[in-house]
Amino acid sequence: MTLARQTGAIAMRLLEDYMADGLSVDNALARLAVCVDKTTSAAQLADVALDMRTSHVPRRSWLEGIATMLRDKADAFDAVRRVAACVSHDPANGETAAMTVERLAGGFDRAAAISPAASVQLSSMGDEDRLSATTGEIALWLERQGMLGTRKRILDIGCGIGRLEHALGAMAGRIVGIDISPRMIAIARRRCAGVANVEFRLTSGLDLGDFADQSFDGVLALDSFPYLVLAGVAERHFGEIARVLRPGGMAAILNYSYRASPDIDSRDINRLAHAFGMDVLVDGEMPFGSWDGTVFLIRVGSGT
Repeated sequence: MTLARQTGAIAMRLLEDYMADGLSVDNALARLAVCVDKTTSAAQLADVALDMRTSHVPRRSWLEGIATMLRDKADAFDAVRRVAACVSHDPANGETAAMTVERLAGGFDRAAAISPAASVQLSSMGDEDRLSATTGEIALWLERQGMLGTRKRILDIGCGIGRLEHALGAMAGRIVGIDISPRMIAIARRRCAGVANVEFRLTSGLDLGDFADQSFDGVLALDSFPYLVLAGVAERHFGEIARVLRPGGMAAILNYSYRASPDIDSRDINRLAHAFGMDVLVDGEMPFGSWDGTVFLIRVGSGT
């Protein structure tokens, strides 16, 4: 089998899996950008999708949507590929947690320079309107969980380019966004210029040592825990979250890891919640239409 045929076969299997999982076109394209060999062009992937139509009649329109996006947005797809390639999930032998964080920070800096929107959500395809749609969904979900309010102080771990801060500024008393990427922090500050109750800080990524005990009503972690897991500091951060939250405070973890099995994430979340005296309120749900993130909501005991 030639290399082109091998790559085509891989792309076909991936598309079959994505259809079976019910992924949206945008989310499927984001995964293709990460998983398919970079030498395979967007046009070639579009041909694979079109060739599959006859054997997948019920999902014909989905496959045509994939092909249309790959052909009409080939440049955007290639940019997403470059963004994804900036951040390696494979630590080097002997890499310490601090070294992993430093390497990831450089990768995020490079990714944000290519496309700020894609650097925080590959499925946005670098489109700010697509990013805003997902951010709006997340904001509404957080509001429904009772995490927001004009008297509440919120910590956002891995704030990226400040999209949640911009969306939630009027829905919280104060939001502190932290990130390991200087470029992302700079973009976030520009995005939220004039929003008086938002603050951004560059962080070590190793702990939450800059913050006092019981200093927040809520903690957000949108797509940041996968990198804490990678660096080996996820459990430490879980304990830190329990420390900085006030009694009854909640933490929303949107994606705990990028491991294949959501059951593993659920077991880890429940184990850590028990260890640090927290309750799991939402255990691995996928409530969003425009993004395939898996959410966990945990709460500190009231102390009574």
